[in-house]
Amino acid sequence: MKIYNTLTRQKEELYSLSRGKIGMYCCGPTVYQFAHIGNMRTYIFMDLLRRAILSEGYALAHVMNITDVGHLVSDADEGEDKLEKSSRSQNKTPWEIAEYYTGVFWEDIAALNIARPETTPRATDHIAEMIEFIIRLIEKGYGYETSDGIYFDVCKFPGYGALSRLSLDEQLAGARVEVNPEKRHPADFALWKKAPPNHIMQWESPRGMGFPGWHIECSVMARKYLGDTFEIHTGGVDHIPVHHENEIAQSVGYLGHQAVKYWAHGEFMMVDGGKMSKSLGNTYRVADLVERGYSPLHFRYFCENAHYRSKLNFTWEAMDAAKTSYNRLIANLHTHKGASGASGPGPDILDEYRRQFFEAVYDDLNVPKALGVLWNMVRSSEKSNKIFNLAMEFDSILGLSLNIPPAPESALDISAEIAALIEKRQAARKARDFAEADRIRDELKAMGILLEDTKEGIKWKKA
Repeated sequence: MKIYNTLTRQKEELYSLSRGKIGMYCCGPTVYQFAHIGNMRTYIFMDLLRRAILSEGYALAHVMNITDVGHLVSDADEGEDKLEKSSRSQNKTPWEIAEYYTGVFWEDIAALNIARPETTPRATDHIAEMIEFIIRLIEKGYGYETSDGIYFDVCKFPGYGALSRLSLDEQLAGARVEVNPEKRHPADFALWKKAPPNHIMQWESPRGMGFPGWHIECSVMARKYLGDTFEIHTGGVDHIPVHHENEIAQSVGYLGHQAVKYWAHGEFMMVDGGKMSKSLGNTYRVADLVERGYSPLHFRYFCENAHYRSKLNFTWEAMDAAKTSYNRLIANLHTHKGASGASGPGPDILDEYRRQFFEAVYDDLNVPKALGVLWNMVRSSEKSNKIFNLAMEFDSILGLSLNIPPAPESALDISAEIAALIEKRQAARKARDFAEADRIRDELKAMGILLEDTKEGIKWKKA
């Protein structure tokens, strides 16, 4: 298997540093708000990589952190902690905020068939280890103290910028960095922030009451659960120039050697050709997709049709196309289930499909090409249960729940608008607003959709 290493800018053969076991650390969510579909694209990439590694026969130690403290609003380590800011706006404690959004995150992950990593540590459970790590960096000359915290001296680390291939001046030009006269260099980043008395989340340390910087948690928890060296670190491309660059500086400064062999990053998701932004109102969630009549697996299929290192443009038209294609894939595949296949494809043909599929997957997760192999196979006019069984093997990588029977034919081409109206009527019935429910039923009938309320739930068909 080959994976593209951001550090070397080339595909490299993946191999274990410790006899058949792979350690993988993935940057997890900051649980102060809902994760959006751009975040979820990165976690789908993480899951595909995980599945491919396991299919190669490796044992996998997979760690993903939960950031529940220390991530400040500004790249310059200024402003409020994001958890505290959300806490004040919602009138809840930071721990209540973190608990709620972590729970929703796990629900979204499960809906997308993303496997939960074996280890999911929270930052707040590792404050003591972070303090020890910071003290060691100070002792080695990398950390220094100011009136508002402890900072990492990037000029003491000659390799700074190797991951992003940017000089310090170039990095500063692209970041929101405010002037702090006590910092030795504007790019120096916080290891520990001294907390004012009214700060809710703070801990005692040898350098006073405070809380950790954002970057230190990943270096500390990766080392605790994966050791001084491990194979893979993943995240989104937005992490390259700041967060991951700072992680490398901290870890190498502490250890005296590189901690990570392969750095792997997923590209951005755009919306309607532009940036995804709260100010633009286009930071859609998984729940928003469901409300519009899409399954979370339609979104997963949509993501898998683009390579993880390519930008992906989200539009509702593209989601309609993905929904239709996914439903047709399921319908075509299930025509093979249970078929005797007396004249079906021979073992040589099936072996060739298998070779092509895994060759694509192991070539830096070329999942779009692998999906093409699956489509070629299920389009076969020779129906055979062997094709269905091989597709189930492929689904161990794709995670698309291909074993689920197809929806009724009448539902295959249902539009997002109609699905949204059906969901809206269900909500009205649940709220006992029967007049609104009847109105929507009549509206759907005029659109050619007949509804039937049954013990098993709502059913519909085309008039």
